[in-house]
Amino acid sequence: MTTGPVPQGTPKAEVVLDKALVAALLAAQHPDLARLPLSLLDEGWDNAMFRLGEGLVVRLPRRAASVAMLDREQDWLPVLADSLPLPVPAPVRRGRPGAGYPWPWSVVPWIPGETADLAPPAPGEARVIGRFLTALHRPAPAGVPRNPVRGVPLSLRRENVEARAERIAAVSDALTPALLRLWEEALAVPIDEEDRWLHGDLHARNVLVSGGRIAGIIDWSDLGAGDRATDLASVWGLFESRAAREEAMGECAGVSEATWMRARGWAFAFGVMLLDSGLADHPRHAAMGRDTLRRLADGP
Repeated sequence: MTTGPVPQGTPKAEVVLDKALVAALLAAQHPDLARLPLSLLDEGWDNAMFRLGEGLVVRLPRRAASVAMLDREQDWLPVLADSLPLPVPAPVRRGRPGAGYPWPWSVVPWIPGETADLAPPAPGEARVIGRFLTALHRPAPAGVPRNPVRGVPLSLRRENVEARAERIAAVSDALTPALLRLWEEALAVPIDEEDRWLHGDLHARNVLVSGGRIAGIIDWSDLGAGDRATDLASVWGLFESRAAREEAMGECAGVSEATWMRARGWAFAFGVMLLDSGLADHPRHAAMGRDTLRRLADGP
């Protein structure tokens, strides 16, 4: 392993995003929505979200690198939405640059629920996520963009993941020898199937839960085509019970053992990325990373 840069945590916003700006954008471009109550909902790595009335959310990129991701959501998520067995926030309105804001933005449906890191799904929801993944992972048609960092061969992520792993090893015992061997084994497994549709970032903060039941899948910024092993890693990110993880795996149709091995590699990568960045400035991400790695060590 080689030592990488010190983890920088959540990227800084490159624009000021506040209620006044969002209100001005709505008034100019979607005046029928402008009188609805508006409040800041959340701010992630890529986007800021403002609750709009009872049923909508305004979603705006907070840095230039996120604009292409929003474009993918706007262009492709409506194509997928009707075929998926869980609610997803396909854009209902598009916004243009304006009021001093330089990028496109979206209005999407509000999906009630808490994120799965705070409200874990019941074990019985393992079949639900398995059916969702099966429905999503259809062969991707020509023209669906590839994500340069998700759905790719694990070897392309090796340098980044191992630099993070080295930092973690200096401050934590989360990375056991068995987990490091699993990572090496996953790296050696080639992709053995055609490109599929991908969510691309299916961690616990992008899964909504209500009353123990999965209520929706949000944040499709990494939507694209590639190796579905990336999304299958969510089994270890969502379910505490080994039996539930096995049930989810059994519900995913037609997945080869090679693909499951790569999925374990992606679970390792997500666990490492979340833990490393979380230790810098985001305790919830750090907890998600630790949980994912611990479950991966437990199996299957």
